[in-house]
Amino acid sequence: MKTLFVTGISTEVGKTVAAAILVEALGADYWKPVQAGDLDHSDSHKVAGLVRHPDSVIHPNAYALNTPMSPHAAAEIDGLRIALDAIRPPETGNTLVIEGAGGLLVPLNDSDTIAELIRPEYRVVVVSRHYLGSINHTLLTVEALRSRGIRPALLFNGEEHPSTESIIQKRTGCPVLGRIRPLDPVNPETVREEALRLRPALLSWLS
Repeated sequence: MKTLFVTGISTEVGKTVAAAILVEALGADYWKPVQAGDLDHSDSHKVAGLVRHPDSVIHPNAYALNTPMSPHAAAEIDGLRIALDAIRPPETGNTLVIEGAGGLLVPLNDSDTIAELIRPEYRVVVVSRHYLGSINHTLLTVEALRSRGIRPALLFNGEEHPSTESIIQKRTGCPVLGRIRPLDPVNPETVREEALRLRPALLSWLS
């Protein structure tokens, strides 16, 4: 079984759609360990609505918090403290795609961040979308991962921006899985189309 961990350079860069595409491409399971807010329309619900692969299972969150805030603050509002040892990956014989919350160093509690959820054997995908500051955020994310002994792959998302993508590739040397094209609408058909298009590069990276 392979495990992929999907993180982003910030919030709202398209991690959930990217995760859905990876799940569809690999016929993988999906797990979001910590969900903060939107519990009736969570990321797990979104992925379930976008993935049609018959082998895919959506696993329940380890923590489902009520307030759309950083997990450490949302947990405090709910009268909880997120415990790292309570976040255990689901048992499955299938490939597993794990989606983080926000960026890599989003705090779970006073001492742990999303980065602490990444085990040494995981393959890590960094989702990067172009905006003013995205080069800096991407390079910082990759540097933080490498300081932990993790060598990630990049997945660009959104409109093509050659100068941004080129300098990120040159400065990081990371393998690039491709770029998710703008999806309009975002639905199972467009997700499957992107999954099929990106699948060869994904399988090559995982081999």
